[in-house]
Amino acid sequence: MIRTLVVDDDFHVAHAHARSVAKVPGFDVVGEAHSAAEAHDLVVSRRPDLLLLDMYLPDRTGLDLVRQLAAESTGSSGTGVPDFILITAARDIESVRAAIQLGAIYYLVKPFAFPALREQLEAYQHWRLRLSEAREADQDTVDTLYSMLRSPAADARQRRRLPATMARVLDTVSGAATAISAADVAEALGVSRPTAQRYLAILVQRGLLDLDLAYGATGRPEHRYSARRR
Repeated sequence: MIRTLVVDDDFHVAHAHARSVAKVPGFDVVGEAHSAAEAHDLVVSRRPDLLLLDMYLPDRTGLDLVRQLAAESTGSSGTGVPDFILITAARDIESVRAAIQLGAIYYLVKPFAFPALREQLEAYQHWRLRLSEAREADQDTVDTLYSMLRSPAADARQRRRLPATMARVLDTVSGAATAISAADVAEALGVSRPTAQRYLAILVQRGLLDLDLAYGATGRPEHRYSARRR
């Protein structure tokens, strides 16, 4: 279970977010906090994996809390900084920039519907699983981990902006029952293998496809592509 602490100055909003989190399988709400000081104490005592963090709190900002936890984590007795998702009405770019610099998993702008939160929590859940399974941080693994935190809604918006041939490549891989190679894609679409490889590389870079290495009888690795795992 992913231990989650909800932090919002509004009691009703915090409770609503907590109820929403509790609806997502695999998540356990370990507390609600309504100030940075209260959140700090709960982080220390309950050791959550994830914070749903409001920006505007009565005593300081949510990002100030993250900075405090980061500073404390440098000591031997520090608790470390949980992963955090900003859930806030703050729309200024400086807040977004600061959140990214401090390592925010996502930045969700209020108001939003429950599916938006659920999708991001599920993306985070799968990201944690993939991270726990990874044994070596090669570039493909790093690219996949970064891309996995995007929600399906973000993927859908990106899909609509793809060039026609690239969209066909994505559809071909997504529709395959198992991971397929660039040669398979080239044959299915009637394009050259270099063309298929170029589009596949772009789709992996954008986080829309996963890339794995399969070792055949010769021992040489072959790139195999599949729809992004969630």
